[in-house]
Order: sequence, then structure tokens, then C-alpha cells
Amino acid sequence: MNRHERHTTLLELLAERHRLDVDSVAAELGVSVATVRRDLDHLAEQRLLTRTRGGAVAHSVSYELPLRYRAVRHASEKERIARAAAAMARRGMVVGLNGGTTTSEVARALATRADLRGTPDDPALTIVTNALDIAHELAVRPHIKIVTTGGVAMPHSYELVGPLARHILGEVSLDIAFLGVDAVDAESGAGAHNEHEASVNALLAARAERVVVVADSSKLGTRAFARICPVEDIGTLITDAGAPERSARFEERGVSVVQV
Repeated sequence: MNRHERHTTLLELLAERHRLDVDSVAAELGVSVATVRRDLDHLAEQRLLTRTRGGAVAHSVSYELPLRYRAVRHASEKERIARAAAAMARRGMVVGLNGGTTTSEVARALATRADLRGTPDDPALTIVTNALDIAHELAVRPHIKIVTTGGVAMPHSYELVGPLARHILGEVSLDIAFLGVDAVDAESGAGAHNEHEASVNALLAARAERVVVVADSSKLGTRAFARICPVEDIGTLITDAGAPERSARFEERGVSVVQV
């Protein structure tokens, strides 16, 4: 287990337990007590936890992993989902992407498709996003035109939210929107934990001719605080093969399900 993987695991354990003991965690991870202390000190410096005598505690019970630490969870599934999503795009399309680890993978898959060639004067795709990390990564791709919203940056997701973001999205039309979600349920639809992110993501969906939810199977059949869109608005769900019984529920509601 490398340093980044240890940090991710420590934060996941902290999210579940809200308190960690150095000795217990060291034994659980199979590393030295000194290593765990250094890791916790590093995470405390980033204000991701609070160090205590002999361990650490979460800042709050609503603890959420920052995007850079969530990226390694279900990584292979997200890569397969991203490739399937990117294959749906056609040259000349206007594509919407919200923030998240899965949509970041979709952005990379779109950017590296060999058949999507273009120039700054004749871009292969126009991508509209409220995600700072996606915009930053794709801005150097000369064959992709990047349109970003304004707004206030959310520290965990790097998404821009608020009136400025909604204003820009209200002025554009999208051929397809790929939405990363915190939860998606066959009854309640797609959701996000944060209501500000959900509001902007809902507008991305509303401005798109086709809505594609990209979510690994751990998010299927779960609900989040704020709804992005009802299940009737989801044209396609791209997920992994981890929960076929949950996927079947979406097909019963008329959603096209792609399992990879």
C-alpha cells in the first residue's frame, strides 16, 4: 500500500468511525505506528482531520472525502464506465460534464479518443463544465473547446455553483450531458449530497437533449439529500456489473442500462 492509498484508506475509515486509534489502525493496515502518525500529521496539516492524543477525529459527522482522495475508489470500474460514455459522443457535439471522479475519467476518455480530431478553429467537441479540475485538464487539448461556468468553487468537488453558474448554463444548449452523481435510485432519480451542486447539475440535465448518468454500482439503489433529476429524465445509465439486480430496476422504469 503506497502513501496515497494509505491516506485514502485512513480518510475512509475516519468517515465510517469518526475516530481512529493509531495502534489499532497500524495493526489493521499492516504498517508501523510511526507511519500512521506521519500520515495523520500530514492529513491534519491539510485540515482533513483533527489530531488527538493517540489518534485522530473527523471534523464533523458529515465528513466527506475531497475529490483527490475519492479518485482511487472503484478506479477500474470508473475507467470502464468512462470509456463506454466517451464512445457515445460524436464529432461536433456539445457535451456537458459536472464534477466528480467518474466524470473526470469521462473527460480524459473523450480527450484521448483517436478518432476525434480537430483544431482550435474547428474543435471536435465543445465541452461545457462547471468543474474546475476538468476545465484545467482539458484546456490544453487543442481539439476541444472548453466552456466553463462562473460561480463559487466547492472545495470537495471543485464544482462551481451559485447564480453565476446557473446564468451561464441557462444560455447554452447541450447535445448530451454526462452526470456524475452521489446516488441514483429507480424511484427517486439522481441525487447529490450538496444542494448547491444538485441545483447546478439539475440545470445541466435540463439543458441537455440526452442525459447519461455515469455511476459505479455502489451508488445504485441509494438516495442523497438533494435531487438532481427524476428517473424519467435519465436516458441512459452506465454502470459496472456489480449489482445486476439494481440495474434491472432502472430498465423497468424505461432507462437504458449499459453495464461494463
